[in-house]
Amino acid sequence: MSTGHTLHAGSAADFFVVVPMYNEASGLGATLHALASQSDTDFSLVLVDNGSTDRTVAVAQEVAAGLPTLRMRIVHEPHKGTGAAADTGFRHAIALGARWIARTDADCIPCHHWIRQLKQALIADRLEFVTGKLKPRTDEPLRPIDRLLLPIVLWVAEHYGGVFRRGPRFRYPYMMVPGGNLGISAALYLQCGGFPRTAMQDLFEDRAISEQIRTMTDRAALLPDLIVHHTARRLRAYGYLNTLRWYRNHGFRPEVVDIR
Repeated sequence: MSTGHTLHAGSAADFFVVVPMYNEASGLGATLHALASQSDTDFSLVLVDNGSTDRTVAVAQEVAAGLPTLRMRIVHEPHKGTGAAADTGFRHAIALGARWIARTDADCIPCHHWIRQLKQALIADRLEFVTGKLKPRTDEPLRPIDRLLLPIVLWVAEHYGGVFRRGPRFRYPYMMVPGGNLGISAALYLQCGGFPRTAMQDLFEDRAISEQIRTMTDRAALLPDLIVHHTARRLRAYGYLNTLRWYRNHGFRPEVVDIR
């Protein structure tokens, strides 16, 4: 167990991180380095290759060879879809003994204390489901207009659901749950049925699972300091208005969904 970790549970034997990946050879190294340099490195990592056609798997193996703190394995899910890949990774982790599972994505950079904060919430505080905030990656070029508008876009996305996704069946208010920044107990994951095994152009699997969980438990929280930095490549490709339309029930249908 890492020297900074004081919890009695949450070792690499029962705390897992799952990362779905598809054609992420150019950026995956930064994600793996961010995970390897966490303030708490006592976790197991499952990478799920979703049929990549580039060097994603080879890059993962090459980078991991130089990061001895990573306890990493790679599994393969040929059925295309972020939901399918994430579900395969979560169920693989549970089969290996996971009691708590976190997810980030292969284009994301978790903050330095991401694992420590997740363990505190899920294990010490006994929450069943947690999420955090997204911020733009600092290693990508952003125009001044992007730095101004990106926070506005994220604010709209976070608050839109709170207006329209309410009702007596929900046990706590709506919170935006990005797939690249969440943690859940294995028991709740199985109980809620897991991520729908879908492609993102058909259904947002992170929204689907979080809305299902809202009907099942109130032991959930949005942690403002749980930060993951994510790529703005979809925003650059779609534009601001179409990005908002895309995330609002696929109001915008791009010809190319997997922006790389």
